[in-house]
Amino acid sequence: MTVLETPRDKSLALLLLAMTQFMIVIDASIVNVALPSIGDALNFSQDNLSWVVNAYTLTFGGFLLLGGRLADYLGRRRMFMLGLGLFSVASLLGGLAQSEGWLIGARALQGLGAAIVSPAALSIITTTFAEGAERNRALGVWGAVAGAGGAAGVLLGGILTDTLGWEWVLFVNVPIGLAAASVAPRLLPESRIAAQERGSFDLPGAFSVTAGLALLVYALVSTATAGWTSTETLLRLAGAVALLVAFVAIEARSRNPLMPFSIFRLRTLRGANAVGLLIGMALFSMFFFISLYLQQVLGYSPLKAGLAYLPLSAAIILSAGGASQLVTRIGFKPVLIGGLGLITVGLLWFSQVSAGGGYLTDVLGPSLLAGAGLGFAFVSVTIAAMAQTSPGQAGLASGLINTNQQVGGALGLAILASIANTTTASAIKGGEHDRLVALTSGFHDAFLWGAGFAIAGAILAAVLISSRDSREHAEAAQAEALAAEEPEVVPA
Repeated sequence: MTVLETPRDKSLALLLLAMTQFMIVIDASIVNVALPSIGDALNFSQDNLSWVVNAYTLTFGGFLLLGGRLADYLGRRRMFMLGLGLFSVASLLGGLAQSEGWLIGARALQGLGAAIVSPAALSIITTTFAEGAERNRALGVWGAVAGAGGAAGVLLGGILTDTLGWEWVLFVNVPIGLAAASVAPRLLPESRIAAQERGSFDLPGAFSVTAGLALLVYALVSTATAGWTSTETLLRLAGAVALLVAFVAIEARSRNPLMPFSIFRLRTLRGANAVGLLIGMALFSMFFFISLYLQQVLGYSPLKAGLAYLPLSAAIILSAGGASQLVTRIGFKPVLIGGLGLITVGLLWFSQVSAGGGYLTDVLGPSLLAGAGLGFAFVSVTIAAMAQTSPGQAGLASGLINTNQQVGGALGLAILASIANTTTASAIKGGEHDRLVALTSGFHDAFLWGAGFAIAGAILAAVLISSRDSREHAEAAQAEALAAEEPEVVPA
């Protein structure tokens, strides 16, 4: 077993984990810019083209909780390597795709690999870095790369599509993923729940929660074409609810549940997951509508739109690094509330975009505010979600917070896209002849509702997350930092 004894060992492990998470996150957005090229090359129908993105989101969100628990049971490093291998093979298959079904299937397989890798990586950080200042710093790095990944995906996708072709938005993952998997045994420690604590694996619980989450995400991402009140959507939502209710019933009776509900006795964990859902609802849709505004209203090329995201990415990276220090100093609760406040102001500013506006007047300022808020919020909500959990719960807790953010992203995008489309259609029906003005009016409402999700998250953070847990976490982190600074006394 690899033991990380020196700061250099831990830094190398963190670098590997952060690089891997960056690859996983950007793959949710990197193909967006390439969609027109993919559609032309593989003769996609317009309705099916969105499933290049949705297939990844569906399996990623649906399997996250199962992936996290498998890491606890079977070994976190082992599942990290398995997930990376699956992700790399799926990326290669996707780049070689010759038809709609082939590419959509490869993207679904990519999402499955990502759902195994992501919670395993986060739980390795939790079990490797001591709770307090050390873990806060590690999660600051994690938050910086994960938060910036969504914006960087747009830029990287534009560069690769314009220079090498759409296939390379998938091929680029293959050498990175295989290299990361090959060095993992030398850089990462192995850990899992002790054999005497594991018991038998809860297959009925695993099936019901995975099927329920996957069906829920499928129902949400399908509303763009099926509609919220269609029979298909209502039946899918009812099926998802039935499966998740069955999961609760199975877990309540199981001797070795996949998800012990005792974990929800932790007040801060409950609150952090509720807030994580709202962060996902506000921010996934923000990236989507900024891209549409830049390209459809301001007329930016894919590459120029990607470059326009650079200030947003920089703000996320800088604020995420500062967030870990702030959490150590004042606790995760005030940092989370402050971050959500910045996101709210940024989205309210975005809601004022105009059809005749420009990048400097309508995009740069709110991008910097929202980016800073995202860095603060992402790091602090992750620290809060993992605080006070035992090593045996690390995979479960990381799977929970990741799942809530992914489901929140799918839910928020479905709701806000519906709102934007309705507003745009109403404007045209009401006599608006300028298509850009009608589109922008839809974006106004989407950003405004996104700000509502963010302020709701700030209110829930204030009410649901324990101030005492936040304060005690900061005090312990400060004490650890002071102890690390004291010179070692060598006996004479």
